[in-house]
Amino acid sequence: MKIIPAIDIIDGQCVRLSQGDYAKKKVYETDPVTVVRTFEAAGLEYLHLVDLDGARKGKVTNWKVVEAICKSTSLKVDFGGGIKTKSEIRQLLELGVKQVNLGSVAVKEPEKVSIWVDEFGADKIILSADVRDEQIAISGWTETSSLSIQDFISNYQTIGITYVTCTDISKDGMLGGPNVDLYMKLLKQFSSLKLIASGGVSSLDDLKQLKAAGLFGAIVGKAIYEGRVSLTELQTINH
Repeated sequence: MKIIPAIDIIDGQCVRLSQGDYAKKKVYETDPVTVVRTFEAAGLEYLHLVDLDGARKGKVTNWKVVEAICKSTSLKVDFGGGIKTKSEIRQLLELGVKQVNLGSVAVKEPEKVSIWVDEFGADKIILSADVRDEQIAISGWTETSSLSIQDFISNYQTIGITYVTCTDISKDGMLGGPNVDLYMKLLKQFSSLKLIASGGVSSLDDLKQLKAAGLFGAIVGKAIYEGRVSLTELQTINH
């Protein structure tokens, strides 16, 4: 299972939210590149980079941070937060981002995303499924749609999407453990899925559970910043 440390950006700084609430933000580091170098020095290979300003505004905002991180690290970066246009995807990939996460736009404009999959390749796109009670939430989690997680994944599997990050919003940033039952249910229904867990990871045991459940990857955020799990420990799970 791939361990994917997360950096969330607001105003160019590294922050974490609780349950996606922008009013509950905590700044951990003013320079994200410093954090990235720490991850790299610990032997980690991946990075989940989220532009929270972008998610709220509906357009990629923290371009300078993306560029600075991609220039200063060999970590494989996947990026999400406000992507709405083909030109944004192209620009991100040109900067060195390896994969882009599509959430709100994938819910609202599936025809457009289908064209992007053809143009950029399904391996460049991660379907970002943010869920509240198994329903998809959008726009930086401020809206809940009528679409179920199962239908959302099913629709995109037909056009070749295999990478899916699933975030249980109720768990995110709460350090209460991930929703393993939901992930197992999804993997039972979609056996070829490269499913990445996000939200709630609080310990090494949580990661061991996810690995045992067959997850392709796990995103770890607040647990790192709050010292619940060390970068050395993460290496024991990572492969």
